[in-house]
Amino acid sequence: MRKLQGEMDHFLRKHFAFLASFWNKFLPNGVPNNHSLDFLEQDLGSLNPTLDPKDPGPSSSLFGVLYDFTARNADELSVNRGDKLCVLKEEGEYVLARRLSGDPVVGYVPANYVSKIGQEPVAQPVWYISGISRNKAQILLLSSPNRHGSFLIRDSESNKGEYSLSVRNHAKVRHFRIYKDPGGSLYLEKEHMFSNLEQLLAYYTVNWKVIQSPLLQPCIQKRSSEADQWERPRSEFKLWRKMGEGCFGEVWEGMWKNTVPVAIKIMKQVNMRDDFAKEIQNLKSLKHTRLIKLLAICSVGEPVYIVTELMRKGNLHSYLNSIAGKELTKHHLLSISCQVADGMTYLEEQHVVHRDLAARNILVGDDLACKIADFGLARLLKDDIYSTSGNAMIPVKWTAPEAAVYQTYSLKSDVWSYGILLYEVFTYGQNPYEGMTNQETIQQITRGYRLPRPNNCYPEIYSIMLDCWKANPEDRPTFLILREQLFSIYKWAPHPFS
Repeated sequence: MRKLQGEMDHFLRKHFAFLASFWNKFLPNGVPNNHSLDFLEQDLGSLNPTLDPKDPGPSSSLFGVLYDFTARNADELSVNRGDKLCVLKEEGEYVLARRLSGDPVVGYVPANYVSKIGQEPVAQPVWYISGISRNKAQILLLSSPNRHGSFLIRDSESNKGEYSLSVRNHAKVRHFRIYKDPGGSLYLEKEHMFSNLEQLLAYYTVNWKVIQSPLLQPCIQKRSSEADQWERPRSEFKLWRKMGEGCFGEVWEGMWKNTVPVAIKIMKQVNMRDDFAKEIQNLKSLKHTRLIKLLAICSVGEPVYIVTELMRKGNLHSYLNSIAGKELTKHHLLSISCQVADGMTYLEEQHVVHRDLAARNILVGDDLACKIADFGLARLLKDDIYSTSGNAMIPVKWTAPEAAVYQTYSLKSDVWSYGILLYEVFTYGQNPYEGMTNQETIQQITRGYRLPRPNNCYPEIYSIMLDCWKANPEDRPTFLILREQLFSIYKWAPHPFS
């Protein structure tokens, strides 16, 4: 028996040399007579490590540790966040790895505790936030408790495999693209290349003047269940009357808990989830009397509900085309125009571009109160310009030419759309460029054509429309100026009851 145990000890030490520290600790002088090997055979057999770490072969890869992990048995390897590992083999939910720092010990680590270096940052996940958009990053950095100098790194939305650095600079957020060259090096500027994100951050933390934005502390994510404060069970809502529908789904008048009248926007298509998330985030963060107020959401399961305050007269375009809408006076139309300008001035102050400003997205209440809605396309701007790409549907006849042709949006492209909205208001809901296709509309606009003055329109209002439709975006007025001009006209315009 002693001979057999000695041969077993020799066999284990020879074929599992990478567990030398284990053997030395538990079997320093060979296998004692009274020691059973049953527990060793059971543990080692469960995961069956068979690779020699001294010769990992071409299939091995360099990984980084995302979280601390304490071994639970002899097969497993205790690691700390930031450790570098050579992964020898992947086995289901585990990887067999050799630690590169300290003793070159080999063992198993849960696969979700590690990440391949060069694919995701691993040493300091506190500053890396995956799966968030540029818009969400900006909202997060501008929210409490973050402050000037807060920063994060996120995945690039437009360039797969690359990253973006987002930094709060006082009341604004600046975004920097982190490029990756063919060799895997990362850089903001080609003259300063780095092998990983940690080195890049370390450099710009010291040399922050290069990007004119100090990197003072990683972004802090709120741990509170903010979504739960808005999320309500679908059973609390009853649908009464369909008010309208569009490509997203339907809008219904309904009742919340049988007591509160509400409007319920139902998004039926699964592929509209991104638009839903953007609209919800904007409704949560933007608060103004001329913007529709969010009350609740139902995002668990299908269909998705966005629940807002009820505006009983529906959207402005439909209302203007109704019998009641046709009876509105010029003074009423001016009031509507002023209210929308007031809401858009607030969005301008928040540096938010709506991108879909039109009468169909203005909601009307019983007292002719108007509120801006449909924030699914709204975006926070970088500097003064936002560029998009893809095959998203664009409402061409309401869209500024630079946005329709080049997908370049700005607050001034919203000003163009506001001019079209004024045309809708003073024509009682007439569609702009009637009889023209989208392509014909763009061709005519680029040649200098502008919509004619509506019959029921003050010359001063039409002059404002033309200012909104200046070919050069910089020549168009701001919403602050538009609001002042419209309020001034509203004050001197004849009142219907005077």
